[in-house]
Amino acid sequence: MQRPNQKGFRTAQGPSPQGIRTKKYQLDKEKYTRMALVKVWRHDWWYALIPLVLLLLPALFSFSWWWVTAAIIVTLLFVLLRSAQVMGVTQVEQGNPLFEKLNYEIDNRQILMKRNEREGMALNWDMIQKAEVQTEAYLLYLQPAADAQLPGGWKGWVARNFQTPIFIHLPFRIFNSTNDIKLFESILRRKNLLASNTTTSTTT
Repeated sequence: MQRPNQKGFRTAQGPSPQGIRTKKYQLDKEKYTRMALVKVWRHDWWYALIPLVLLLLPALFSFSWWWVTAAIIVTLLFVLLRSAQVMGVTQVEQGNPLFEKLNYEIDNRQILMKRNEREGMALNWDMIQKAEVQTEAYLLYLQPAADAQLPGGWKGWVARNFQTPIFIHLPFRIFNSTNDIKLFESILRRKNLLASNTTTSTTT
C-alpha cells in the first residue's frame, strides 16, 4: 500500500472556497490495529485453513498426534505472522502521519492533511482506492503499491497476496455540519469511490 510519508509534510495549497475543513482528530494506534485486523481476517480467514488441512491430511490415513500438533502449530504461526504484518503499520516511520493529530481540508482536487497552518501533506484523489461508510466514520483506503514498486521474488509475491489495508479514518463528528458531510459524500461519488446508494444517517 502507498503510505503517507512523514517527510512529506510541507507548506501546501489550501482548499477551494467550496472545500471542507474538519476539526482536529488523532486516530489511536490500538484502534487502527483492531480495525485493520478485523478487516484482514474477514477476508483472509481461509488462508489459515490451508496449512491446517494439508498437515491433517496424513492423519486421515495414518493417525498420529504429531500431525495434529504440527497442523495446529503451523496454523498458529501463520496467524501470528499475518497479524504482526498488519500491526507493523503502526510501528514504521512511513505510517506516522496516519496517527498524528491533524485536521483535513478536502475539495475536488485533494485531501490536505494539516498539522498546523504552515505544514500539510496533500493526497490526490487518485491515491485513494475506495471509500467505505461505517456506523460512525468514513474509511478512505489508499491505493496498493504498483507491481513496479514491489520487490522481486518471494517478497514481492507476499506483498501482492498479503496486503495490509492502509486507510484514513474520518469520524462523522469531526465534520462541522451535515452540509459538509453531504458535500464530502458527493465528492466521493463523483470520484467513483463510494457506491451511489450509500448514505449516512448521522448528524453532527
